[in-house]
Amino acid sequence: MDYALVVALEMVRAIAWLVLLSAGLAIIFGMMRIINFAHGEFLMLGGYTVVISTGHGVNEWVAMLVLAPIVVGIFGVLVERLVIQRLYGRILDSLLATWGLSMLMIGGVTMIFGNSVTGVATPLGGMAIGAYQVPRYNFVLIIAAALLLVAIWAVLKFTKAGLIARATMQNPDMAETLGIRTRWVYMLTFGIGSAITGLAGALLAPLTGVVPTMGVNFIAQSFITVITGGAAVITGTLSAATLLGTISQGTTFLSGPVYGDAALLVAALVLLRLLPQGITGRIFKRSI
Repeated sequence: MDYALVVALEMVRAIAWLVLLSAGLAIIFGMMRIINFAHGEFLMLGGYTVVISTGHGVNEWVAMLVLAPIVVGIFGVLVERLVIQRLYGRILDSLLATWGLSMLMIGGVTMIFGNSVTGVATPLGGMAIGAYQVPRYNFVLIIAAALLLVAIWAVLKFTKAGLIARATMQNPDMAETLGIRTRWVYMLTFGIGSAITGLAGALLAPLTGVVPTMGVNFIAQSFITVITGGAAVITGTLSAATLLGTISQGTTFLSGPVYGDAALLVAALVLLRLLPQGITGRIFKRSI
């Protein structure tokens, strides 16, 4: 019974992990059709914001929940204004430009901080479930992922800002005709997606450590989840994360983490072969 509870908790944590990794990318790629190949480095920037700010005496929770989203969100706005705004509708160009940005960020951070892993203390300690010890921080990740999805859904569904954002992404010419300044909508949407990515990087930093190349480990999982989920930001991210996270973590428990990662990739390939437009492109067509 205790082992089954631990397995279930780890599966839910794996789902939350994929949701956090993918939510910001789902907004930028799913809504804006921009391939941000520097997504992993935005995660890394959120992690380093925690490292630097806590090193200067800032409370760890403030660093993770407030400073990291603000710093990475502002950085995302700058990137959109300086680079991305010239590349809308040019998917291949956006991929190449953000790949170059990725290399630049890795090189710059390596020059400043070196190439060693910087640890971030995991808050809250552990708790016992029978004979097993699990980090209490797992519950923080699960709650954070759930609250993040609810917040994004509420904004897109019930606020004027969400309506304007969805209208702009679906038909920018009509939105412009109706008086919406689409260039500002694009800028803010990219900034919000970047801020969410920074939040994810900060929340995951205590579990992964922080190193300039940490984004390389996450970029594949993020894109696989978003592409498998399809165009819908909320439903797509949640359905893909649930399916892929369950398969990956279940295989990990049975065979080890290497086979778990392989199972995630195989499952994504099978799903995309059966559902080329993603899960929400075929099943939940009108969902957000």
